[in-house]
Amino acid sequence: MSQLKTTISRLDDLPSTPGKFKPDKHTPYVQRLRLHSKITFWSFFVAFILLFFFLTHPSADPPSSSRRALGSDSWGGREWERRVSRSARKRSDSGLTVLVTGAAGFVGTHVSVALKRRGDGVLGIDSFNHYYDPSLKRAREKLLERTGVFVVEGDINDASLLHKLFDVVAFTHVMHLAAQAGVRYAMQNPGSYVNSNIAGLVNLLEVCKSANPQPSIVWASSSSVYGLNSKVPFSEKDRTDQPASLYAATKKAGEEIAHTYNHIYGLSITGLRFFTVYGPWGRPDMAYFFFTKDILKGKPITIFEASDHGTVARDFTYIDDIVKGCLAALDTAKKSTGSGGKKKGPAQLRVFNLGNTAPIPVTELVSILEKLLKVKAKRQVLPMPRNGDVKFTHANISLAHRELGYRPTIDLETGLKKFVRWYLNYYSGGKKKSAW
Repeated sequence: MSQLKTTISRLDDLPSTPGKFKPDKHTPYVQRLRLHSKITFWSFFVAFILLFFFLTHPSADPPSSSRRALGSDSWGGREWERRVSRSARKRSDSGLTVLVTGAAGFVGTHVSVALKRRGDGVLGIDSFNHYYDPSLKRAREKLLERTGVFVVEGDINDASLLHKLFDVVAFTHVMHLAAQAGVRYAMQNPGSYVNSNIAGLVNLLEVCKSANPQPSIVWASSSSVYGLNSKVPFSEKDRTDQPASLYAATKKAGEEIAHTYNHIYGLSITGLRFFTVYGPWGRPDMAYFFFTKDILKGKPITIFEASDHGTVARDFTYIDDIVKGCLAALDTAKKSTGSGGKKKGPAQLRVFNLGNTAPIPVTELVSILEKLLKVKAKRQVLPMPRNGDVKFTHANISLAHRELGYRPTIDLETGLKKFVRWYLNYYSGGKKKSAW
């Protein structure tokens, strides 16, 4: 217990704005050599991914409106186009017209609803894959339909579909949230991460670069890019060349790819590094979600501790705070500078941390859930396995606060109370599954 208090107190003592990174004390030659090797690694990595993309997507020309990608027979036609146009219609001239990828996902649903409620035009796209229970995604889809958001069922790797959507709607912005999520799943299905997080991103950027006008793009990176970085809190200027998982590596590669398309084609791109997002309609693969499920069923829950028996902590960030950051990024995104795939001037390129700046030990998360559920958890404490997880995360959000006006307001207990209320209602078989 004393060790836990010591760890928490150390987290509390961390400054809100970190000092400059101090490099290892090596000779200038060795420093240059190490820097060159890092740049070379990421250059080859991105080049490999781009080669993979173009080998698997041989045609870069926009398809005719009558063409269909294999397995994509569910889209097209006059009525379908009317639904797309109606969903993307904004209520005022000053509103945005946003394509939200991964719209039936956790963050995608909340962002889509928030945009639609304030009067923006919103069209969603989602593949409804089976990474977790697709019935939850379908329930989110119904919620979006009631809000006036149409979700096109399709894959972001389907260039024909994306070109068709841009033919029907002149999107001013793209909110790219589609991704293969999860750190541990990468050990089971690594190909899905390359297909979605890298090839899918490149395919989307290829379509965006050719659009006229080009949209501004805001996309979800991840706090996982900080990897084995031990300096806290994590700042956007910190090193991100030590990924601890394949998921982190694909998100880091995504940031490098975004830089490339910004530099060559003039796309305005903003990356958002989310820190452990939680809340109603969340993902079942997240600890707070399956802890709740197992505690209620009386099953043991596994809590990992660091190799030195230290506390594992996360910068849990409530979904409403994340949504505010996403909307602020969209609202402050400058226009892309290219046209028809050709750059006409320098374009905006940004990256922001979106976190809560208050790391909480996972043991405390469990204690809060016990209190809210009125059930004692059966805890099993085990050493953290080598599966890509890191010991702690802690966001420095000073840049997001300054540039976006981002200021999280929901503490963990308040947020978990909202989540538990939703969870009990949704899984009780009640009639209030639309409850927000």
